Amino acid sequence: PARWKCDGEEECPDGSDESEAACTKQVCPSEKISCGDLSNKCIPLSWRCDGQKDCESGIDEAGCTPACSPNEFQCSNKSCISIIFVCDGDNDCGDGSDERKCSPLTCNPNEFQCNNSVCIPELWVCDNQPDCEDQSDESMEKCGYDTKALNTCAAHEFQCGNGECIHLNWKCDGDEDCKDKSDEQDCPLVTCQPDEFQCGNGTCIHGAKQCDKVHDCPDNSDEAGCVQGVNECSMNNGGCSHICKDLKIGYECECPPGYKLLDKKTCGDIDECENPDACSQICINYKGDYKCECYEGYEMDTLSKNCKAVGKSPYLIFTNRHEVRKIDLVKRDYSRIIPMLKNVVALDVEVSTNRIYWCDLFYRKIYSAYIDKASDTAEQVILIDSQLNSPEGLAIDWVHKNIYWTDSGNKTISVATADGRRRRTLFNSDLSEPRAIAVDPTQRFMYWSDWGDKAKIEKAGLNGVGRQVLVTDNIEWPNGITLDLLNQRLYWVDSKLHSLSCIDFNGSNRKVLISSVDDLSHPFGLAVFEDRVFWTDLENEAIFSANRLNGLDISILAENLNNPHDIVVFHELKQPKAPDSCELSPQPNGGCDYLCLPAPQISPHSPKYTCACPDNMWLGPDMKKCYKGKYNHISISLSTGTKRKHPLKAANELNDQNTSVITDANDDEGFGSTVTAAVIGIVIPVVVIGLLCMGGYLIWRNWKRKNTKSMNFDNPVYRKTTEEEDEDEIHIGRTAQIGHVYPAHSSETLEQVTSFGEGKNHYLEWTCHQSHESSNRKYKLAPVSQLTKVWFFPPQRVALSLEDDGLP
Repeated sequence: PARWKCDGEEECPDGSDESEAACTKQVCPSEKISCGDLSNKCIPLSWRCDGQKDCESGIDEAGCTPACSPNEFQCSNKSCISIIFVCDGDNDCGDGSDERKCSPLTCNPNEFQCNNSVCIPELWVCDNQPDCEDQSDESMEKCGYDTKALNTCAAHEFQCGNGECIHLNWKCDGDEDCKDKSDEQDCPLVTCQPDEFQCGNGTCIHGAKQCDKVHDCPDNSDEAGCVQGVNECSMNNGGCSHICKDLKIGYECECPPGYKLLDKKTCGDIDECENPDACSQICINYKGDYKCECYEGYEMDTLSKNCKAVGKSPYLIFTNRHEVRKIDLVKRDYSRIIPMLKNVVALDVEVSTNRIYWCDLFYRKIYSAYIDKASDTAEQVILIDSQLNSPEGLAIDWVHKNIYWTDSGNKTISVATADGRRRRTLFNSDLSEPRAIAVDPTQRFMYWSDWGDKAKIEKAGLNGVGRQVLVTDNIEWPNGITLDLLNQRLYWVDSKLHSLSCIDFNGSNRKVLISSVDDLSHPFGLAVFEDRVFWTDLENEAIFSANRLNGLDISILAENLNNPHDIVVFHELKQPKAPDSCELSPQPNGGCDYLCLPAPQISPHSPKYTCACPDNMWLGPDMKKCYKGKYNHISISLSTGTKRKHPLKAANELNDQNTSVITDANDDEGFGSTVTAAVIGIVIPVVVIGLLCMGGYLIWRNWKRKNTKSMNFDNPVYRKTTEEEDEDEIHIGRTAQIGHVYPAHSSETLEQVTSFGEGKNHYLEWTCHQSHESSNRKYKLAPVSQLTKVWFFPPQRVALSLEDDGLP
């Protein structure tokens, strides 16, 4: 491509694309500066005096003397901090120059002075939460009782000597989790089984894993002192096609740049861009080599080969529980945004509106304010102030204007509009200790960490669908997580394993970048920008940074901080623009009655958004309107006849003729709601009574059948009995028992009986012969269940069944 000509890198094998003949001196545009007479390189003006050498000659950093603004203090190490940090009892400069020559601190009448001279509000004293570093605000002398004794841990937790609670299985695990290290005191010595090998750090592995050429112990002690073999590369190059590398134990084949091993010995050409970390952002592969480029808004630094943002200087915003502060990543300016907070551990920003959002665990509320006005309590808006227990994670969807938060007390993940007026719980199951949360509005997904007994990292759509687990193995206490949207990577820190790891957005390509007890003693918050990753550390009381690709170049940005927790990067490129899914519909709010939530794009046919209702309502059949109560269809039967119907028949008709009644929760017309309630109040009792009557009838009929007996006796008048007459015997009653017969006084003779129909439509028809007339008479009864007379026909044999009335 033509853009590769004279870019400082030789892509042509003969280097002609960077020759003096091809590359004439460039004239830099007004928004850029030249790197000197011997260079054709132009760099953005914002890179001048940013503390990083971008020109080979270093001319971009020459003559730069950090000048602090009038409202800033210049430390002895030339860094600038806000003037309000001078003589506040904290070493904000890092060299202690801001605390020199300070007169003794005096607190206001409504403040309490800690033993280290720090001032806190009087309301924070004796509130069962230590705010002074020396905990003098919760001392026995001040409060009159032991606040540590009031702090009780759960059954599955261990209480440290300072009152802190940790997991019970972290007791005596070889890792100091309590700040006072009481969890590793009075622990029995670790001994291994006879068939196990004890590593240098005390852990045990199977004995067969010693000297197996695999490092199984964290300190690699299982491979130390193993007998070395001969140099296999001295014989036939070890069978390698290119390079044979002899190791202390064994050997391995290697390939020159641009090639890879195909079968552990043979090298073949490779695609370097298969490695997601080959380039800072964009990787373009070509034969024998590859080329790195940057996304829009970034430019390549030819010295570091990293992509750097163009435009305004990025800065970090972090909380140390009682304050929210910011650090300019270019000028290293250090200032305060929000003072006098109680216990803030989670925050996020919306760059386009210059707003900041934060959670206060003490007051159990979520706030918002413009960054430049956040120090004024009158400008702080309360968004959520109910049904919050322990909101420890917060994320803003800057595209669809929603906020998401985790609550470890309620064990839920919820969403609300940016103004807090509409909210809904998205997840309330399979959550143990949800902590950090991050969102990707461009792909409409959210991610969160859970540091419970079964620690994990999960993913779901911003509307709560498509929930899936990304990480469950080798994870103990995942605290902060952050997203690299450009490179589709998720980063997290593990405070238990003292590690910083990353995966792609599908949970694959896992990589441990840093594993260090010193640099990751107790990491909490995490952020990423450009090619750097930033994290806060509670135990070190500092903010660290490192290269996000390889975990190298670890440095400290700020130290001597008091409980630094959450951290975010403020820059316009951190929140790229994207279309609002809910605004694509011609109807406002996507036509949704309550919440319009973006749907994840799992397939090309996935919806752009879905509607949602508050927790106490349900979504109607149109998938847009919300209704109260339980979703039911109530059936009623309207009869205009006056005939009395059989209970079963009435029940069947009730099911055949239905009228649906639905209560609309958002119906503004009171008359409609009243009529609906009245209909339901009449219909439900009628249906219930009908069903009870039918059930009672069936129970009574079954009871009658079981308790019916036969009484048999001989006819004293007519004693004729034959086998033929027995065959023509007629049974009247509910039983099939055969009894004795007696004649009836009648002049008619039964000629024929016919039965037809079944159930409630069962009929009998018979024909009689009169002895004094030469004619027959036909009778018909309908139905059988309504027979009230018993007919006796001579010369037929009749069995009569009588109810048992209890008489002998």
